[in-house]
Amino acid sequence: MGRFLLFAGLVIACLGLLMMSGVPIGRLPGDFAFRRGNTTFYFPLTTSILLSIILTLLLAILRR
Repeated sequence: MGRFLLFAGLVIACLGLLMMSGVPIGRLPGDFAFRRGNTTFYFPLTTSILLSIILTLLLAILRR
């Protein structure tokens, strides 16, 4: 459990550094935003797929 928490903290820190350096996490091409009147619907398709791939790889490494 401790190993997982350490690794999760490192991943969160790396994501924070990427966002501070200007990488548009959450605003990638393929993320859809629909605006109509006072309502906005945001669907981060590309971001979800990218996070899924990264988490799958990380968990596969941790299971070994």
